[in-house]
Amino acid sequence: MKKFKIILFVLLILPFVTFAQEEETTDEKVVERVERPGFESSFIIDNPTDVLFSKNALEVTMQHRFGTMNGGTNDLVGFWAPSNIRIGLTYAIHDRLTIGYGTTKFNRLQDFNWKVALLRQTRSNSMPISVSYYGNFTIDARSKENFSMIQDRYSYFNQLIIAKRFSPNVSLMVAPSVSHYNLVDGDTMKNDMVSIAFGGRFKISPQTSIIVDYSQPITDFISDPKPGVSIGAEFATSAHAFQIFATNYNGLVSQKNYMYNQNDFFNGDILIGFNITRIYNF
Repeated sequence: MKKFKIILFVLLILPFVTFAQEEETTDEKVVERVERPGFESSFIIDNPTDVLFSKNALEVTMQHRFGTMNGGTNDLVGFWAPSNIRIGLTYAIHDRLTIGYGTTKFNRLQDFNWKVALLRQTRSNSMPISVSYYGNFTIDARSKENFSMIQDRYSYFNQLIIAKRFSPNVSLMVAPSVSHYNLVDGDTMKNDMVSIAFGGRFKISPQTSIIVDYSQPITDFISDPKPGVSIGAEFATSAHAFQIFATNYNGLVSQKNYMYNQNDFFNGDILIGFNITRIYNF
């Protein structure tokens, strides 16, 4: 009788033990799904975003800034004025890491850049934000008469990008940064500039968004650089993005804008610019 009771007890609790094990196994198989990036392009006007690509993807970038609208009556609101252009390539060697190279017309700047995804927002919101690190090393390739030492050609940029996709239509980011130039005018500038940027994307149709970008230098210079103010529209497909906007930044390399910009958006120093990106997946 005693053995019968033991067998009956085992048979009664066995389904519950099995169910508990199945539930535990199911829980172990649940993998957090990463949220889609809040932005369509690796740049929002003048600042990098948290966007990275799938492994082996190649992004081709063209950035163009016309002259300021208030440059004179013969400039056709800046279209005929001297313009700045940057062409860049970015390659994803891992889902969380990209490396890139770009060349810029003004000062013949050659930038080598990288971006790393440190944290990625999840759909369950267990990780509510994305955090990425962007950096570059830039060489001024003008003639040697402009420099006394080769190190004087070098500048650096480091930025932490904190972004959140609040909904399919609204994404925001904040990005503190540090810029460094080896060679500056010691009477009016410092070698380092601490800054912060804010960006937003507001979707108004499946392929169209309003984009805004604001960059604020923090470190005090005698000749303080002016903040960057930009607003525009973005038209995007799965592999292509086109941004057109009004801005007062024309440097195209981040540290150039943060440390040297003297265009005042609210004083009429506004120019038209556009960014074009195309992604190729291999």
